[in-house]
Amino acid sequence: MSEPLDVVVVGAGIAGSTCALQLARQGHRTLLLDRQSFPRHKTCGEFMSPETKEMLEYLKIQLQEVTPSTMDHAQIIMPQGGQIVAPLPGPAYGISRHELDRILHKQAEAAGAEIMTKAMITGIKLLEDDHYEVQVKQGNERLSYRTKSVIGAYGTKKPRGMTSPPELRDETVYVGVKSHYSGLRMSARVELYFCEGGYVGISPIENGIANVAALLTLDTVQGSGKSVTDILQAASETNGRLAARLAEGEPVQGTQVSIAPLNLSNVPEPWSQFPHIGDAMLMIPPLCGDGMSIALRSSILCAEWTHRYLREDIGFAEWQEGYTKDASNEFTELLRRARRIQKLAFAKTNKYYPALARLFPGLATYLVKATRLSEMNAARG
Repeated sequence: MSEPLDVVVVGAGIAGSTCALQLARQGHRTLLLDRQSFPRHKTCGEFMSPETKEMLEYLKIQLQEVTPSTMDHAQIIMPQGGQIVAPLPGPAYGISRHELDRILHKQAEAAGAEIMTKAMITGIKLLEDDHYEVQVKQGNERLSYRTKSVIGAYGTKKPRGMTSPPELRDETVYVGVKSHYSGLRMSARVELYFCEGGYVGISPIENGIANVAALLTLDTVQGSGKSVTDILQAASETNGRLAARLAEGEPVQGTQVSIAPLNLSNVPEPWSQFPHIGDAMLMIPPLCGDGMSIALRSSILCAEWTHRYLREDIGFAEWQEGYTKDASNEFTELLRRARRIQKLAFAKTNKYYPALARLFPGLATYLVKATRLSEMNAARG
């Protein structure tokens, strides 16, 4: 067994890397693990909301190495062709996960965190003294770490042997796919196209490239073909404006990724044997919230409680109770609103929504704001 650590963060996406960065800055011996190599493409909307930008600034994370795109409004296009346009609550940005994760890892390492990739978790055990033993396989090498704390940031794919109570997740199974496109004429907006079984989002990222990401039910994807571009093409056949939009451009080779199965959350899951952050805690409908801001907000909350625990200001039970309470207070109502809007979005009456939005101009703006983290809670001063 190696030298004891203060914290092992499992999962090196946005939530995990920013949590590791915060704890390393505070002097804690931090190991950040991920089963993949980086940088890599990831199934993600790659949409950075005003709340996300606020929290990155709060964390003093610099993005000068790339020039993100900017967006100031959202456009929702129904299968019948009607549309809703709503201003965003502030300037939003588009940046690929390939670049964002690379930047976050670079700054986490600069803060003192050790990063280990292509590392598979084979076991996490809570010991009698409230320490953890983390078993890892990297290539042919098997490693064991003793650590004071573990943080789960592994997204929707749990480490081997770990399960969640089925009631925490919705029964509907989704598939997520993503591809970058070149040649699409983009303005300062995020576009959301409703289609059979889900929706497809298009948003500009850096270097004139557009990100095309979809969340679709598994039953509608089956029979659509095996490749990401085949799935996107099949989805576009149920929304004529989406089909015309995709026909303007070309998929960028090597950017296609998918993930399945996905089950949306019924309630947040802040804790099992250890705290969860990001998608491991809460999988929200992409239509109804910004996954990046949820990842960052949960990371900030968890780092604050974990720092207090590692500094021995509080005990293990207070660490668990405090983070669980704060995370539940922060995200439970947001999830309720998101699930209500998700049901409305797929109601048979959705073809009438553009007309309602014209009758009540403030309705679309209200719906956009209803599924965002509040400015007061977006960052802590």
